Amino acid sequence: MSKSKRVLVSSAVGVVALGAIAAGGYAMASTTTELTVENSSVLYTAPTSRSAGKLSYSADVSDDSGVRSLKDVAWPKSSKLDPTAAELRHVDGATCRSTSDETVHCTYAPTVSKRDADESADGTWYVSVLATAKDGDTEFVARAATFEVTR
Repeated sequence: MSKSKRVLVSSAVGVVALGAIAAGGYAMASTTTELTVENSSVLYTAPTSRSAGKLSYSADVSDDSGVRSLKDVAWPKSSKLDPTAAELRHVDGATCRSTSDETVHCTYAPTVSKRDADESADGTWYVSVLATAKDGDTEFVARAATFEVTR
C-alpha cells in the first residue's frame, strides 16, 4: 500500500483509520451556537476483482466561531478498541466545504484495496469523530455512524 493512501490497515486488528482535517468558514453570528456534528453517514463498498472498494464518511459540522477540523476513525466492533477524543487528535484526512457562515460539510472517501479488505474484520464497524471549532471547543462522538463489512 503506498504512503499516499490514507487508509491504514493493521492486520493484527484489522483497523481502518480514517482522518478528516477540515477548513471551515468563520461565523459572524449574533447568537451563540455550540459545536455540533449532524447528519453523519457512512457507506462501505467492498472491493471486487475488477475494482477497488470505498469507505465514504460524511457529516455536517457547525459552530458560531467556524470549524477548524473534523477527524474520524473507523474501527471494528470486534476489536474492542473504543477510541478516545485524545486518540483522534492524531489522525488526519478529509475535505470540508462551507455550506453557510457556521457550517461545513465534510467528506472522506478513501479507496479500499482487496488486500486492505482481506486484512479487515468482518462484521459491525463504527466511526468515531472529533470536531474542533476555531475557538477551541471540541465535540467527540464515540459512535457517529455504524456500517457492516462483509466479504
